[in-house]
Amino acid sequence: MFEARPLTATGKPAQYRELARQVQGLLHGERNLVANAANFAALVFHALPDISWCGFYLAEGDDLVVGPFQGPPACVRIARGRGVCGAAALSRQTQLVPDVAAFPDHIYCDGAARSEVVVPLLRADGTLLGVWDVDSHRLARFDTDDAVGMEALCAEFMRALA
Repeated sequence: MFEARPLTATGKPAQYRELARQVQGLLHGERNLVANAANFAALVFHALPDISWCGFYLAEGDDLVVGPFQGPPACVRIARGRGVCGAAALSRQTQLVPDVAAFPDHIYCDGAARSEVVVPLLRADGTLLGVWDVDSHRLARFDTDDAVGMEALCAEFMRALA
């Protein structure tokens, strides 16, 4: 039985390493996408401070469709190339946005969102599974340490599905 524990490490890199170990334990032996995505979102949402929304947008045709998440209701469908999630899907690069108001074509699912980080999720064959999206009501909540940490968490998520 997995039990989430509060993070005890100091400093973001160490906290993300600790959280990655929890992700490994939580997802160990399970390959179901929905189950893993739901538990992953819940773990991250409750472990990290100042997160207003986190979850998955899964690739479906030319769109991204909302998947398991934590937080208030979200936009259901986002075209690839639109907003921060669409930019991550199209570029296949992590998008780190300290001020969403300054991001061209930002989609406001939550009018109180101020910063965002989005990580593309690529299968081993290079195809896009979707994106991992994390929002905060705090301006400049996310920095490079968060982007690298989220990428590491997503790598554990993708490993569990393989």
